[in-house]
Amino acid sequence: MTSRADLPAALYTAEQCRALDRTAIEQFGVPGFRLMQRAGHAAFVELQSRWPHVKRLTVACGAGNNGGDGLIIAGLARQQGLEVQVLVVQDDYAARLQGEALAAWQWAEAVGVELERWQPEQELTGEVLVDALLGTGLNGPVRGDCAKLIRQFNRSPRPVMAVDIPSGLCSDTGQVLGICVKAERTVTFIGLKQGLMTHEGVDHCGELLFDALMVPEEVYEEVPMSAFRTDRDDLATLLPPRKRSSHKGLFGHVMIIGGDYGMGGAALMAAEAAARSGAGLVSLATRPEHVAAALTRAPEVMAAGVNSGQDVQPLLQKPDVLVVGPGLGQSAWADQLLQQALNTGLPLVLDADALNLLRTRLGSHAGKHDWVLTPHPGEAARLLGCQTEDVQADRFAAVRELQAMLGGTVVLKGAGSLTFDGDMVHLCSSGNPGMACGGMGDVLSGIIGALRAQRLSTVDAARAGVFAHANAADLCAAEQGERGLLATDLVARVRRVLNGIG
Repeated sequence: MTSRADLPAALYTAEQCRALDRTAIEQFGVPGFRLMQRAGHAAFVELQSRWPHVKRLTVACGAGNNGGDGLIIAGLARQQGLEVQVLVVQDDYAARLQGEALAAWQWAEAVGVELERWQPEQELTGEVLVDALLGTGLNGPVRGDCAKLIRQFNRSPRPVMAVDIPSGLCSDTGQVLGICVKAERTVTFIGLKQGLMTHEGVDHCGELLFDALMVPEEVYEEVPMSAFRTDRDDLATLLPPRKRSSHKGLFGHVMIIGGDYGMGGAALMAAEAAARSGAGLVSLATRPEHVAAALTRAPEVMAAGVNSGQDVQPLLQKPDVLVVGPGLGQSAWADQLLQQALNTGLPLVLDADALNLLRTRLGSHAGKHDWVLTPHPGEAARLLGCQTEDVQADRFAAVRELQAMLGGTVVLKGAGSLTFDGDMVHLCSSGNPGMACGGMGDVLSGIIGALRAQRLSTVDAARAGVFAHANAADLCAAEQGERGLLATDLVARVRRVLNGIG
């Protein structure tokens, strides 16, 4: 059993998870009921580990294989002498069961498990509640007694453990389908469901644990994954130790372009983040009024004042990578600077208002291959011509659509940030709610720009930057909590993360 810190890298859709099951059963001869027994046993062991003194258990079971897992848990609890309340929401529950779920009921019944038809406002007698209602097959809003029972689970002060996935959560998108169990702990099996790691999934699964159920490794070679979770090992591979003979010319020159009136801090935060992320040289093109503050705050940054696109043009001869957007605004000044950056043909990181201005230039610049675009859901919706809710309803589809439209590498920010370059979706499961504050995106753009300048590919710079940014925020939260976290707090910690410290 692995905890969130040690979760596998491969992520799967519900259909891919079913394919893993079928492959294990049909090609490798693992009986389906054996897998169900292992799932129920793994979940029950975790329940006892987390709540060792529990004497009474309530298990809500559906009529599918998820319910079969719950019946195994109930039977094991009964064998251990626990009082077990098994709730079902169908009058003819046992008659609906088929295959492995029917075998699970026959076994559970033989060890003394009894079924109880749930009634509204019925007392939940368990000290811990187990959710085994709906599983990964849900494809529409939860209705009827299932919805009412989930609502009662969520009102209860007692802890809830979800089996495989919280009931009501779409395992492919992380969207709540009407109503969803809010679990304290979720134990998931065989394939890590991508919806658990992004959008509303992160609010409902609680502590996430994974068990492969002793499925042969060869099974995973037969079924393609849908996404890949970036972790600390990836960062170490992408950023090996530097040679002793290194010099600044080996690590690139990043220029930050932005900081219109009243927004100079955004560009300066990006510049500081780029410097702390290992770029050899960092320069800043901003309003002249911000140069003095930039030199005071970060003397390592070469700051230049520019009043127009014509002013910035001669400065664009030396940088290797341009980061455009932090504090850029949407004035004529901003538009001129963006146009000059686009004309260079240099690798670009576009964020914030650069993305908003880009909407008017899609015809001439869409498909540019060497850029990283970092929209939050609202910016993504504007680029796609839809609502933010549409983006969030299926973040995986949205990031693919953005990349197909714009080319390059797209980072869709948010809980479970996604990076996509047209090949593989990369997901970052680190980060915390303290990051919901101004300036975080500016720091991220500087980190990505610095990594791109250090010769990482566009997609590797993006996914490594997202991971380092999120982990720096987690270090900050561990030290002083999430509330009150500032974007500038991350800058020193990013250096620690990129050097493998902490």
